[in-house]
Amino acid sequence: MSQTLQLLHADAFLPTEAEVQRLSLANDADPRDADLSGITVIELNFPKFSDGRAFSQAFLLRRRLGFTGQIRASGDVLIDQLVQMQRSGFTQAVLRADQNLAHGQALLAHYPTFYQGDAVHTAPHFATA
Repeated sequence: MSQTLQLLHADAFLPTEAEVQRLSLANDADPRDADLSGITVIELNFPKFSDGRAFSQAFLLRRRLGFTGQIRASGDVLIDQLVQMQRSGFTQAVLRADQNLAHGQALLAHYPTFYQGDAVHTAPHFATA
């Protein structure tokens, strides 16, 4: 079973972590250059829904850098992107104001498992049985 992606709505979202524990990375920044000391939340921005560089950043943070804290998607986040966000290592998604949280939850529930491994569960489904 994949890790659950927490959905938040842009209109009601306020970060709960201290600002010194949060790192916001521009989508053209290399996460390998960031100092992650004391960081518990990394916020990755989607300036446009069609710009997927934050997916690569999340994957790098999880798989290569071993980051275990929260990875939050912000910006132009649509429910269409949620499954890939979850599989890339995101733990939170702040949905754009016009997006429906219930529809996003239903979409995530529709795909409970995947044949291939991903950023969080690297083994393929057939190897975990």
